[in-house]
Amino acid sequence: MSTASAARPRVLSIAGSDSGGGAGIQADLKTFSALGVFGMTAITAVTVQNTKGVSGYEQLSPQSVGDQIRAVVTDIGVDAAKTGMLASAPIVEAVAEAVADTRVPNVVVDPVFVSKHGHALLDEDAVDALRNQIVPLATLVTPNLSEATGLAGFRVDSRDLMEDAAEAIQAIGPRAVLVKGGHLEDTDRADDLFFDGDRLVWIEGERIDTPHTHGTGCVLSSSIAAYLARGEALLDAVRLGKRFVTDAIRHALPIGEGIGPVDPLFGVRISPRS
Repeated sequence: MSTASAARPRVLSIAGSDSGGGAGIQADLKTFSALGVFGMTAITAVTVQNTKGVSGYEQLSPQSVGDQIRAVVTDIGVDAAKTGMLASAPIVEAVAEAVADTRVPNVVVDPVFVSKHGHALLDEDAVDALRNQIVPLATLVTPNLSEATGLAGFRVDSRDLMEDAAEAIQAIGPRAVLVKGGHLEDTDRADDLFFDGDRLVWIEGERIDTPHTHGTGCVLSSSIAAYLARGEALLDAVRLGKRFVTDAIRHALPIGEGIGPVDPLFGVRISPRS
């Protein structure tokens, strides 16, 4: 690994590709660029989707997914990584093996179960593999309420149950958990709960009135990974990532006929057309 290759923090996204550009690998790379880190990818699946939903996807072979991870880590190096759509139990197992073998640091796990439109992105038989093989390797796991329900084994639909879920998931083995509260009903807040085994901290956030939230979870997890790669402490990286994704939601793009994407490139000035 050359000195030049380590001149910028390096972050790897292990996730699916979104043909609509609003989530997955595409959202992660935009986030990495916005935060000044060098982004790399290990693609797990290619989805056919747009703002109206996911109409299908094709998985890559588990071998090719693991090989992508090893190729990047052994040459360029990785300061942090995030996982998103892992699609199947064999891919989960291949990712876990490659991440453990290459000792990837600062792993942020976004346990993607379904798309924003409700389309399944993880085989039912892969949930146990995710829980038992990927989650214990994580520096941070970032489930939303439905994902927290799947990982913890009980329904999570209140602030009290978010606390119970955070403790249950952290007991599986990750260093810390961030249970996202954006889907809580009857509240004008979008507060998330951080738990690292010692500290139980509410990360406050405003609820922005927009239907265009495609890619929110991807941008949050990839921004946290980027801040970890830049040397931030874990809780600081979470706070900074929360702030970043809130701004990305505030600048969401009303494009397409369905749920538009949040904009991780909100800080990039676009010159008006002449």
